[in-house]
Amino acid sequence: MTVLLARGRYRARLAETAADLRAAQALRYLVFVERGGARPRTGGLDADTFDDRCQHVLIEKVAEGALVGCFRLLATTGAGISDSYAAQHYDLTRLTGFAGPMSEIGRFCIRPDVHDPDVLRVAWGAITRHVDANAVGFLFGCASFAGIDPSRYGAAFDLLAARHSAPATLAPGIGAMRVCPFGTARAPSGTARAVDAAAAMAQMPPLLRTYLAMGGWVSDHAVIDPEMNTLHVFTGVEIAAIPPARARSLRMIAGGDAVAAQ
Repeated sequence: MTVLLARGRYRARLAETAADLRAAQALRYLVFVERGGARPRTGGLDADTFDDRCQHVLIEKVAEGALVGCFRLLATTGAGISDSYAAQHYDLTRLTGFAGPMSEIGRFCIRPDVHDPDVLRVAWGAITRHVDANAVGFLFGCASFAGIDPSRYGAAFDLLAARHSAPATLAPGIGAMRVCPFGTARAPSGTARAVDAAAAMAQMPPLLRTYLAMGGWVSDHAVIDPEMNTLHVFTGVEIAAIPPARARSLRMIAGGDAVAAQ
C-alpha cells in the first residue's frame, strides 16, 4: 500500500482498490447522509462523477486497519478549475489565471464516534506532503456548515466577512440559485456591529478553522445546498501566503515516515 504519512496510532494512505473506494463512500454516506441529513443515495454509498477523477486518501488506525476518516484530492489548474466540484456552485472566473498546480479537497469527513485530534493532524500532514510533492500553489474546497438555516451562523458569517474575505482579484462570484450573502451586520445606526470572535469560532466547522489558521480566505456568501443539507462556503489557501510559523508546524507534522509502498 502507498502510505502518505504514519504518525502515532494513525496512517494516511491512498485508496488503491475498488474495495478501498467503497469503504470511503460508505463512510461518507454515514457522515453526510445518515448523520448529516443529505438526500439518500442508492446502495448506501455517497458516490458521484468526481470520484473517478480524484485521489482518495484513507485515514486508518494502524493496529486494526479501521477506517476513521477520508477525503479526496482533485488535481487541477486555473485553466481547468471550471471542471472542479466547487465550480458547480461558484463562479470561479477570477481564479482561471492562477499560475501553477491546484488541488481541490473534497468530501472530508471523520467517523462520528472518533474525537481524537490526531486524526485531523495526520490528514493535514498528508495534505502537506501532497502539496510539497506536487508543487501545489493553491488549495481550495467547500467548507460546510450543518443544515441550511443561515440564522444559526450569524457570528461566524460576520467574522468571515470582516476578517477573511477573498482578495478582489481572486474572489469567487455567485454561481448557485440559492445563496446567503453575508457581511458584517449593521447596527441600526449604520455602524458596524462588533464581531464576537469567540462565538464565531465556536460555530465554525473544524476544517474551516484549519483553513483560516493557514491564512485561508472565503467567498462573500454561503451556498444553500438542500441536496447535502449544508451551507457551504468556498475556501481557498494560497500556499505562498501561509504564515511561516504555521507552515513550520505543518511540516513538523508531515515529517514522519517517508512516503513508501508497504
